[in-house]
Amino acid sequence: MQDIDRLFREFHTPIVRYLTRQLHDADLAEELAQETFVRALRHVPIANERAWLFAVATNLIRDTIRRDTRHRRRLLELHAEAAHADVEPDELSPQGLRDAAMAREALHNIPERDRAALFMSQEGLNYQEIAAALGLSVQSIGTTLTRARKKVVQSYEGLRRHENGGTHAAS
Repeated sequence: MQDIDRLFREFHTPIVRYLTRQLHDADLAEELAQETFVRALRHVPIANERAWLFAVATNLIRDTIRRDTRHRRRLLELHAEAAHADVEPDELSPQGLRDAAMAREALHNIPERDRAALFMSQEGLNYQEIAAALGLSVQSIGTTLTRARKKVVQSYEGLRRHENGGTHAAS
């Protein structure tokens, strides 16, 4: 029981934050975080705790998407990692709101595994932990993250060009 208490204290906040970013639903994120720790209780001891917990959380996201089609669209939407992360949405300019929406859409446009890798990296997981959580080789994680970042940038730039009527800025 002490192990699960320690796991909860150490990993609850990062797991909830990861789930919230993936789901864009704080209540559902908290519910899935609780289920993650219930599953941990059944499996203690766990060899690589952090990677195992994030893998369970990722699998719960997938299960929820498959099971509950009402929330499918909302589950796939992501929070933008905008420069104005500390600014409340109502404080953003109309252009800032459009940029944030485009950033969310750009993140939505990349494969689920790439999104998960990006968010796990932002949560401080190392390559070994990300690889274990996603079932990939450690060697592939650097490439996966680089490719994901490039895809987000390309998607975002394409959305910006489309918003501007397909015009290109002079370089």
